[in-house]
Amino acid sequence: MATVAKAPSQKAPEVRQTECFIGGRWTPSQSGKTFETLNPATEAVIAQVAEGDAADIDAAVKAARKAFEQGPWSKMDARDRGRLLYKLADLMEAELDELAALESLDNGKPIRDAKAADLPLAIDCLRYYAGYADKIHGQTIPVRGNYFTYTRREPVGVVGQIIPWNFPILMVAWKWGPALAAGCTIVMKPAEQTPLTCLRLARLAQKAGIPDGVINVVPGYGPTAGAALVKHPGVDKIAFTGSTEVGKIIMRDAAATMKRVTLELGGKSPNIVFDDCDLDAAVAGSHFGLYFNQGQCCCAGSRLFVQEKVHDKFVDKIVAMNKSRKLGDPLDMATEQGPQVDREQFDKIMGYIESGKKEGAGLLSGGNRFGDRGFYVEPTLFTGVSDDMTIAKEEIFGPVMSILKFKDLDEIAARANNTCYGLAAAIWTRDIQKAHTLAAKIRAGTVWINCYDVFDAAAPFGGFKMSGIGRELGEAALGSYTEHKTVTVSLG
Repeated sequence: MATVAKAPSQKAPEVRQTECFIGGRWTPSQSGKTFETLNPATEAVIAQVAEGDAADIDAAVKAARKAFEQGPWSKMDARDRGRLLYKLADLMEAELDELAALESLDNGKPIRDAKAADLPLAIDCLRYYAGYADKIHGQTIPVRGNYFTYTRREPVGVVGQIIPWNFPILMVAWKWGPALAAGCTIVMKPAEQTPLTCLRLARLAQKAGIPDGVINVVPGYGPTAGAALVKHPGVDKIAFTGSTEVGKIIMRDAAATMKRVTLELGGKSPNIVFDDCDLDAAVAGSHFGLYFNQGQCCCAGSRLFVQEKVHDKFVDKIVAMNKSRKLGDPLDMATEQGPQVDREQFDKIMGYIESGKKEGAGLLSGGNRFGDRGFYVEPTLFTGVSDDMTIAKEEIFGPVMSILKFKDLDEIAARANNTCYGLAAAIWTRDIQKAHTLAAKIRAGTVWINCYDVFDAAAPFGGFKMSGIGRELGEAALGSYTEHKTVTVSLG
């Protein structure tokens, strides 16, 4: 049974921004509608937030287009763009505690994680792209004949960005960083479950001196605000992070206007533990790789393959960690696991747990709601899982670990790749030849060896197969926000 965190609570943050941010102004939605954002730990209403729709998206796109074509941003000296991105990162660092508390309140993630991971990674991401702003350049190309040919890398234009609820602040940084460094202007729709930190960052961007209209934020729902953004003819590119199902809809809706599209989607990542590994390191890394952020990670190691010889010992260690895991108020620094983001996600996870039971998997820990309020799910562990079970095939997005046995190297690559997804994978072994051989065979955008969930702004992240199109982070992300133009001059 998981335990309750008992540390004193940190004071809840003040909610200041709840309206649309369009053209540098805070405005209610044109319809006057609002929606509730809830505290998932208590199910209480935090605030009423403006419910933007097609009219607000249209206003935001026009503001972004004006800022791109008539304003200084895309024409600004690249070093000055970088300087403003550095300033935004500095302002976030100065307000780190407040931003972490707001993220924890709205999302339910433990504040210890927001302070240790989400905020530092977001700040580092913005600084990384601030340094890249003046390093986006073309080439001179020798061609046949008496011609001088060179290329330019120009901003793609107005970009629509739709982010998920599991890492709101971090996803803002992943999207804003390369887009702003390239000179694009932005219309962002945050997830309706977690709009508050994105709106707060819009205030900080304005305070940093980023010109009005460069960043616009319209809270709202996917079928209204999100769809309007994807279909809008004034938007040149869509960047989306979320489910594969919604990614398919976005691809269809974007086709009519031939928008550039990048998608970072779902996963069912294989995490492979060989019997020659450092077992304690593999247990700790695998536990973190699944239960971090309440299991609400697209790259969670939710298909955990453990070689037969160490299977039972591995399972015993995971069960012990689950029983000592501290669930409680996300604003308590002692809390290790908070609630799921909302009722819908809670119900979905409980449905998968029931599916695992019915299909014959062995439930060794968890499987129940934790507490009597909030959307808490006990850290859950299934063993005896086979490849054809629902919990082994579908993305659960919750604290549910499935352990599958395997015999040897020859079988595991095929089993690891037996999925429509291809976002991430991990390998635990002391045999470096085995590690690199298997890493080359696995069809996934990221492979971790003897570690899990190691992210850096410089390292590209994205998926194979139905886990997406394009890459976030690194130099690769900049390619999604620039167009290559070839210029040829006759010298004869």
